[in-house]
Amino acid sequence: MPFNIPIALTWLRIAMIPLLVGLFYLPDAWTGSGWRDHIAAIAFIIAAVTDWFDGYLARRWNQTSAFGAFLDPVADKLMVVAALLILLDLGRVDLLIALVIIGRELTISALREWMAKIGAASSVAVHRLGKFKTAAQMVAIPCLLYWQPIEDVSTRLVGTVLIIVAAILTVWSMCYYLQKAWPEMRSRS
Repeated sequence: MPFNIPIALTWLRIAMIPLLVGLFYLPDAWTGSGWRDHIAAIAFIIAAVTDWFDGYLARRWNQTSAFGAFLDPVADKLMVVAALLILLDLGRVDLLIALVIIGRELTISALREWMAKIGAASSVAVHRLGKFKTAAQMVAIPCLLYWQPIEDVSTRLVGTVLIIVAAILTVWSMCYYLQKAWPEMRSRS
């Protein structure tokens, strides 16, 4: 298993998951709801930035590896799922939206694994539609974690609108990837 700065950043993202979840198990008297939400939003933003930064550094320093390519999306999905479950528990995201996003992540991960196994991974390579979905999620989730207005901007409203957009893009991108994989799926069944 290679170890370099990009992979260290990915491991940092994974290590931040217990911090994020743990914040919501602390008694309110210790942190106060506002501080807890503030710290959770910052932790998620740091994780989202390391997601971009580790890929950038790996390409820039020519430190890409099969292990890094495996671990990076796993870290992303774990962080998003953990945050969605927290938001679901807090009543800040709808169950259907959480199920759609989590279900898509599981489906596309399994599809990519299967397509790689049969030598057709390029059929389900990352597409800009998936990137737009990820961007919407990565802005929506910290807004929903923060939950308090910033100046005159309602993070509740921004987060809610963007998570709905992310859910729509989630379904759309899943259909896109399934359509791309369909010929291989059909020929192998």
